[in-house]
Amino acid sequence: MAPPERICQVMTMDKRAESGLTFNRRRGAVEAKEVTHMSLIKEFKEFAVKGNMVDMAVGIIIGGAFGTIVSSLVDDIFMPVIGLVLGGIDFSNLFVVLSNPDGVAVPSLAAAQAAGVATLNVGLFINALVKFVIVAFALFMLVKGINMLRREKAAETVPEVPPAPPREEVLLTEIRDILKTRP
Repeated sequence: MAPPERICQVMTMDKRAESGLTFNRRRGAVEAKEVTHMSLIKEFKEFAVKGNMVDMAVGIIIGGAFGTIVSSLVDDIFMPVIGLVLGGIDFSNLFVVLSNPDGVAVPSLAAAQAAGVATLNVGLFINALVKFVIVAFALFMLVKGINMLRREKAAETVPEVPPAPPREEVLLTEIRDILKTRP
């Protein structure tokens, strides 16, 4: 029979796990060891059902819905009002033609894109910038609120410790206690 070291060298990792055999170098022997197998599905369930994972999924879904609301707010309410104040500018159609080799008339951004004309879409960039500022401000307010709640909770949980007595008082107390013990 082959020595135990040779048995472990011949077995693949999968075979060792299936058989439950391991080589104990200190004892110099092959030992049977209980091997627990966790199925991929069970491991995924434990991972997916953790509280943080579910909270994150809900946050992502709400964030997507919030993004849609912000897009509508910017595109349908803010930008038309800003365009009206600035003299009737339509920001969704504000662009600069970079290259128009065929000399095609480009009355709108959609027409320019359909004709394959290279454009610099300034209005779409301004819309995206306004959306970013709104989302960033909303997230700032959310984080500020969470930090405020954390500070309040921390202030409530800290027990008030009485201040330490002055050093002189401690020394006088020690002297008094020593004098009491004398006959």
